[in-house]
Amino acid sequence: MTFKKVLIANRGAIACRIIRTLKQMGIRSVAVYSKADDQSLHVSQADEAICIGEALPADTYLNQALLIDIAHQCEAQAIHPGYGFLSENQEFADRCEQNNIVFIGPRPEHMRLFGLKHTARSIARENNIPLLTGTDLLEDIDQAIIAAAQITYPVMLKSTAGGGGIGMQICHDESDLRNVFQSVKRLSENNFGNGGIFLEKYIEHARHIEVQVFGDGRGHVVTLGERDCSLQRRNQKVVEETPAPMITDQVREAMQETARTLCAAVQYQSAGTVEFIYDPDQQSFYFLEVNTRLQVEHGVTEEVTGVDLVEWMIRHASGESDFLYAYQHQPAGHSIQVRLYAEDPGKDFQPSCDLITEFTVPDNVRCETWVETGTTISPYYDPMLAKLIVRADQRTEAIETLSQVLANVRCAGVENNLHYLQQIIEDDVFKTAQHYTRYLNSIQYHAMTIDVLEAGTMTTVQDYPGRTGYWDVGVPPSGPVDALAFRLGNRLLNNPEDAAGLELTISGPTLKFNIAAVIVLTGAAMQARLDGQALPLWKPVLVSAGAVLMCGRITDTGVHSYLCIRGGIQVPEYLGSKSTFTLGRFGGHCGRALRPGDVLHISSSDMSEVGQLPTLDPVLIPAYAHTWEIRTIYGPHGAPDFFTEADIDTFFNTEWEIHYNSSRTGIRLIGPKPQWARQDGGEAGLHPSNIHDNAYAIGTVDFTGDMPVILGPDGPSLGGFVCPATIIKADLWKMGQLHPGDRVRFVPISLEDAKQLELRQERMIESLTAEADLAVPAAPITTPVLKTLEAQINGDDQSSVKVVYRPSGDDNLLIEYGPMVLDLNLRFRVHALMEWIRENQLPGIIDLTPGIRSLQVHVDDRVMPLRRLIDLLEQAETELP
Repeated sequence: MTFKKVLIANRGAIACRIIRTLKQMGIRSVAVYSKADDQSLHVSQADEAICIGEALPADTYLNQALLIDIAHQCEAQAIHPGYGFLSENQEFADRCEQNNIVFIGPRPEHMRLFGLKHTARSIARENNIPLLTGTDLLEDIDQAIIAAAQITYPVMLKSTAGGGGIGMQICHDESDLRNVFQSVKRLSENNFGNGGIFLEKYIEHARHIEVQVFGDGRGHVVTLGERDCSLQRRNQKVVEETPAPMITDQVREAMQETARTLCAAVQYQSAGTVEFIYDPDQQSFYFLEVNTRLQVEHGVTEEVTGVDLVEWMIRHASGESDFLYAYQHQPAGHSIQVRLYAEDPGKDFQPSCDLITEFTVPDNVRCETWVETGTTISPYYDPMLAKLIVRADQRTEAIETLSQVLANVRCAGVENNLHYLQQIIEDDVFKTAQHYTRYLNSIQYHAMTIDVLEAGTMTTVQDYPGRTGYWDVGVPPSGPVDALAFRLGNRLLNNPEDAAGLELTISGPTLKFNIAAVIVLTGAAMQARLDGQALPLWKPVLVSAGAVLMCGRITDTGVHSYLCIRGGIQVPEYLGSKSTFTLGRFGGHCGRALRPGDVLHISSSDMSEVGQLPTLDPVLIPAYAHTWEIRTIYGPHGAPDFFTEADIDTFFNTEWEIHYNSSRTGIRLIGPKPQWARQDGGEAGLHPSNIHDNAYAIGTVDFTGDMPVILGPDGPSLGGFVCPATIIKADLWKMGQLHPGDRVRFVPISLEDAKQLELRQERMIESLTAEADLAVPAAPITTPVLKTLEAQINGDDQSSVKVVYRPSGDDNLLIEYGPMVLDLNLRFRVHALMEWIRENQLPGIIDLTPGIRSLQVHVDDRVMPLRRLIDLLEQAETELP
């Protein structure tokens, strides 16, 4: 028979693996998934996908009756169980047979024979398979003590049921045995419903070798080589490879023949694995157990044999067997697999659950995975994210390739064991194949991380200048609100200017450094103690591995402090920036503020350079106060079109109070209401503050009704309100330190003075040396319009429309067309101007953001001054279609 449709009773990487083979064979696949797995790749890759419940394994992937029912509903002729879950469940295999559904795997009797370790040992003994000295099932501790003395210590106390290292304890003496006997028995009963336990001789430096077998169910069994799975942590495999290194061909052949003999004796069917303990000192091997299923590490065997074991299982289950008799075992090359887990090696490998913000692997690796960037890892299932498999002609080449692969894998957001795997692969013991089953216990993991013990009020990862170039599609720049303090911190560490650091709001986090680092705390004065000692501000400080930094509250003035770390915080870039945009849920660490339990990655630093780091001229430390003067450019909107002249005088002469409801999105101001120069907003709305949507600039004072709001770095790019003033770039940092209750007065200055202030600030950041104060007078309040081009009328035809050029600070120009009406012709003209600017590649352009009847040009005024830009745009008006 040929299957038309196969149900996959599993999840994750193995489900994706089976789907791939079914597609190649032209067989339709049906995937099942829980709601917790709705982002898994196997859901989108299958021909059909059926939700089977919420999350708990017992209600979903282990629900036998439900899976059988779904197989009937979708008319699947067979079920592939993969590995784990029901793959070795004899009851499920029986149910499939009773319901005329083919179970793709061994027969139920094989699961019964090999499902209990003590019965598997009996079958091995009957077939003269070498065994470690051991016992049958033990009745009580007294029997165990007598048996252990005869076997001689050390011994392994084992549960007969289950697997995965559960129910296994090494006993070096009688005291150990007495201490663990009852606990192992209870663990076995609770986990597997079978409290049977037995003893077996323990070999201290044993290696774990397994042989891949495949049987036709009538006594013909082929072996497909062996795999070394010795690198284990808590009896869970971490690295697997084939062929097994440092084993003679004589032992290799004997192992495979022993595995074939054992499986042929029971007429084994389908894929399976015979596992052995190998004693390298004696060059002897001993039977351990049989896994009656596909193994997680089957991929390395496929790489060197050219066999698709999943395809073999499906073909055999459909009635084919000729391929087995034709197979000649001629392996080629060496293959190694590592398992990438969502677990934290720095916290005793505790599982990790979070959003994967980056997942990429290089092309020269076979990656079997179920995740991608944007997948959320739930707490309900095995934490394996991917299997990474390489192949080369020789083992040394395979190790080198794998090392390169791991260096280029990117997995961020969810904590994982990638660096742990790199450490293992680079270890000389592994490279020389001197490892054994408990070797990883001796490896001390070196975490280049910071643990977040307490998160603070609002702590986010930011970088400078943030996320530029996306204002036109509504993505704000984010970045530090007080960029001056942030940039000075990175400069003090000789960091690249775009190095990511932490923005701390009101109260800061408690951080544990797992690696030595150099840090500097800048911005508003915050109480901070490093291992109990007061941390100096604005000064690089060496932090030793294991040290704890406790950041308290900001003591008096200001809102934001900044923690910069030499080398920067390592998070993925999103749209060209590492900055966190919490409203958009992207950037930084998982697109959100930090939480307790988060782990931040940093790079190692050369501690010998600490004494060579620059120092800061104290005069450069900004003064934070409760009363502020912030310099602005008048406009883009003002009198007499929108405000009365008295309104504008009031605006610039008022000490505005900072509203408590302020944030990175915008800072609300409390003060007098305008009188307004008009009754309403015309077509744009009922309130006189309303206009047709136009682009905003960061630092613009935006009247949303009668209340002004300073637009912050996480604010909207477009809106329909008038804006009488915009903060100059040199003073934008002050916006980041405005505390509720503070008072601020806005001072208008000229574009030319604003540019000089910016250049002065840039020089001081670079040199860390103060310059003489630059006396800048307040500019007279005249008009918020830089230039107007009146409409030109030619006969009865209007050949052009009125153009108004308005400043939005010192680096944004707002161009408005025609009267304040909704006219698609005006929108088309805006688009035409935008295309002209792009085609002519004007230097210094950062963003082009169109509104209803306007275009805002964000430009680096050091490259392209606004007045020069206006001259070019006036020329454009003569060339527009």
